[in-house]
Amino acid sequence: MFWVLASLILPLWSLMVRYRFTRESRLPQTGPFILAPNHYSEIDPVAMGAAVWHLGRLPRFMAKASLFKVPVLGWLLRSSGQIPVERAGASRGGNNPMGDAGGLIQREACVIVYPEGTLTRDPDLWPMRGKSGAVRLALETGIPLIPVAHWGTQELMPRYAKRIHPFPRKTIRVSVGEPLDLSRFRTGPIDQRVVTEATEVLMQAITALLVELRGEQAPPERWDPSKHQQSETGRF
Repeated sequence: MFWVLASLILPLWSLMVRYRFTRESRLPQTGPFILAPNHYSEIDPVAMGAAVWHLGRLPRFMAKASLFKVPVLGWLLRSSGQIPVERAGASRGGNNPMGDAGGLIQREACVIVYPEGTLTRDPDLWPMRGKSGAVRLALETGIPLIPVAHWGTQELMPRYAKRIHPFPRKTIRVSVGEPLDLSRFRTGPIDQRVVTEATEVLMQAITALLVELRGEQAPPERWDPSKHQQSETGRF
């Protein structure tokens, strides 16, 4: 099913988008790993999925479980091997996204996890405070965690936009970092303090890659939704 979807989507996507990868950008061609990108547009998953495809691997995503309940879309997600994730406290049915991801890891898959969990709320589209999913998965499974940044998707589909702007053709630049060294976080129990510290290391790595792509300095303080308390309705 994934190959079928790719054959339908990628030719059209290539008419709208060209990729520019930094010379250092590469992915492991064998074995499992977790790819952790920045997130600022609703179309980012397509952009990142196509980028991973161009770099020689098949992408798998951890997506909101509610999407799997949508007719047709849910079937496509399941058939193409994507991973449903329940929001905290939303499921009592024993759904275990870590276990589901573990199955893909055993099959040596590339699992894409957005560490911010949602679109960044930073006004200038810099990465905001990360959530624990990507790091916890890496610490509990022991597989490589690779930061990645991309820039240019907002020209195709701005944040919170309802439609894309396919023409003229857009350029998306991508920079893939080295796998993070998380060995110092594995010396004891994987508690909340350890996960929080490791998540900040990940977000710093993603931000550093984005700084290079944008040619700008990131803000000195990372956007923290819990401090700013911006409601969804407050934007309109």
